[in-house]
Amino acid sequence: MSRYWSRIVHELTPYVPGEQPKIDGLIKLNTNECPYAPSDRVLQAIAAQTSADLRLYPDPQASSLRAAIARFHGLRPEQVFVGNGSDEVLAHAFMALLRHDAPLLHPDISYSFYPVYARLYGIATRDIPLRADFSIAVDDYLQAGGNGGIIFPNPNAPTGMALPLAEVERLLAGNPDSVVVVDEAYVDFGAQTAASLIDQYPQLLVIRTLSKAWALAGLRVGYALGHPDLIEALARVKDSFNSYPLDRLALAGAEAALGDTVWLQQTRERITRSRTQLTAGLQARGFEVLPSQANFVFARHPAHSGAQLAAQLRERRILVRQFARPQRIADFLRITIGTPAQCDALLAALDTLIAAQPPAAR
Repeated sequence: MSRYWSRIVHELTPYVPGEQPKIDGLIKLNTNECPYAPSDRVLQAIAAQTSADLRLYPDPQASSLRAAIARFHGLRPEQVFVGNGSDEVLAHAFMALLRHDAPLLHPDISYSFYPVYARLYGIATRDIPLRADFSIAVDDYLQAGGNGGIIFPNPNAPTGMALPLAEVERLLAGNPDSVVVVDEAYVDFGAQTAASLIDQYPQLLVIRTLSKAWALAGLRVGYALGHPDLIEALARVKDSFNSYPLDRLALAGAEAALGDTVWLQQTRERITRSRTQLTAGLQARGFEVLPSQANFVFARHPAHSGAQLAAQLRERRILVRQFARPQRIADFLRITIGTPAQCDALLAALDTLIAAQPPAAR
């Protein structure tokens, strides 16, 4: 605490990202990174940029990348906005589209950055509880009364569960006067994208990232898809904050990645196959595993503390994510889908821990 801080800084509780330790030999299953290297095309495109061109600013409009994203989704460039990771795109959406007098609605168990942004920008929020099975109840958003917007991840994080496209459309149809942000960071692993609904619903903003399925977390490239009016609002905020959010390396690498759809399909298949195998392995060891359509699973053992299991796995150089709050999910572990060898190592470690531990007191 400092007397030099502005008032808002004193009031902030920042988002806590997943641990990024610099320890050799870790099996890192805590931050939902892709376990495989990106497309060779990405590395070649980045290498080609490491020249005298780096003395020049990048394209502030990211025109070539926006055109590539538009082609990938069957949209127009004016329906695309790009930013420094989807977190920055989300931040601009909170400021540009979700800051109203009525409260913003989001699931009570969801991406924990949403309430952080809301506090930063002075946005009132209302948590909408998930069902007992941890699914999103669309009817609750239709019956909540007036709102200043709706935001939710699909698939949800940290549960990994996804809404069918028909349910997303039902939510949109029931909220014609509110911006609905669908955060699709994990959509490439089995869920249905809402991008196909953009021309029909002008209040829909879909936010995507190249960090997960495209294995580009280190480049920090995210984007939004929506009606040109929504995109213009994001651009106005961006150009009042930082006109050059993506450098030349990120622009080139991201565009090259989008051109290698064969690599994308192969990588998605590898990850979803490992997800199926890991889910079966966890269930065979007594875990409850929520049905995931993401590149992670959310699982708990009925007889063992999630915090204790996470700590003991860390002692064995295996990192997973455990959330102390809300209490309803405190015993769940969010486990990133790693390589088959990494998943096998996790299951072997759990065999040892579960056999050695008495059941936790309840």
